[in-house]
Amino acid sequence: MELSIVIGFMVAALVVSIVPGPDMLFIAANAAAGGRRAGVVAAAGVSTGLVVHTAAAALGLGALIQAAPQVLDGVRIAGAAFLIYLAYLTWRASRREVGETDEAVDLPRRTLPRTYLMAVLTNVANPKVILFYLAFVPQFISTGPGSWPAGPQILALGLILMVIGFAVDGSVGLLAGSLTDRFLRAGSTVRRRLERVCAGIFAALAARLATDIR
Repeated sequence: MELSIVIGFMVAALVVSIVPGPDMLFIAANAAAGGRRAGVVAAAGVSTGLVVHTAAAALGLGALIQAAPQVLDGVRIAGAAFLIYLAYLTWRASRREVGETDEAVDLPRRTLPRTYLMAVLTNVANPKVILFYLAFVPQFISTGPGSWPAGPQILALGLILMVIGFAVDGSVGLLAGSLTDRFLRAGSTVRRRLERVCAGIFAALAARLATDIR
């Protein structure tokens, strides 16, 4: 791979990662619900989801999706249903806290492994990421003499995207989690409100995913 192509991809990947999107909102919502650690774990889960997309693209599964566009419809519906489920769980958690005193600040939070798994599944079920790999990554694949095979090139570019994406998303998770940790000291009432805001974010992401037109 040519160095100029790699540098160009790194710049493009940084720009794409900085622009707010569903993954970033998902990370911020988890950070708001569970603090800095939850935000970073959610960012790691999103990056793991990119591993799945990179491997699929390298194995040529993108060609299957192009040949059968209805696959994306199924992925979109599954992703929307999953986000609705997350919205329900988060709202239910906030309802369970109703009636707690302000001293009950140290309340149970969703486990980090569960947060990680939710982030992985949310990213894998996002058809926008699939379309991104189909439309964006191939533009940086070299085809000239001496070039690597397409598969290894996709894997290398995917690794670069994952590293840059995790750096950006992890920073967002830390920042959102730090702000949340300060707010949570105000009492359980603030925590309930944060949980309900997070539930609203998950529901809004589900609606956007379900109504998005390819």
